[in-house]
Amino acid sequence: MGSAASSNLRTPLLLLAAANLGVLGMRLWPWPEILNLPGNGTVGFDPAIVLIVYMGLIYWINSGAKPPFLKALSAAAVLGLPAGILLAGYVYLEVQPMVHPPILQPGLVVVAALLCAVGGLRGSKVEGNAGMGMICGTWSAMVASLIGCGAVLAAMYLAGAPPEVQDPWKQYQGLAIGNTETQALVHSLNMATEFLLMGPLVGGLLGLVFAFFGQSQKG
Repeated sequence: MGSAASSNLRTPLLLLAAANLGVLGMRLWPWPEILNLPGNGTVGFDPAIVLIVYMGLIYWINSGAKPPFLKALSAAAVLGLPAGILLAGYVYLEVQPMVHPPILQPGLVVVAALLCAVGGLRGSKVEGNAGMGMICGTWSAMVASLIGCGAVLAAMYLAGAPPEVQDPWKQYQGLAIGNTETQALVHSLNMATEFLLMGPLVGGLLGLVFAFFGQSQKG
């Protein structure tokens, strides 16, 4: 049952990663203009590269693995879904000018991280070792990060393209004359990359910690 659940989950995760990549590509069209972004375009290339890596990992990790391992991943992924919704809520508050308590956005991120940690704990209970907690925490955070990244890219796409400028980099660099639309684009690209990179690192670390203490109490 765990193998089937994980296999069924692989397809929507692959589709979500591919959809994120597609939206990113449409938003950054024409692609040669990406080179005008900070770091000779690395701001635009980084999320695309990480999404491709995600797709490879999602396909590989679900292929040929043993049923207990896949069952542990499925148990962790279930917690990644609500964590991703919380990250989407964080993005919504980021792009919508509305009054809310200052603690709300950090709180959403903290709760999302804790859910991924619990996902690691659940996975470790299936496999019976703390090391699996790190893998499952990472996996749970990958699911959440894909949803959070999708929210960022959707908001970025709906915001529309920044106006044409002769020197986008100069417009971005200038503090007094900076183009706010281009700055918002760069901010969104950085946020998407941070979700994709930092999420699994934090989820894996917390998953290991939760699983370690969970195994210690069990012992």
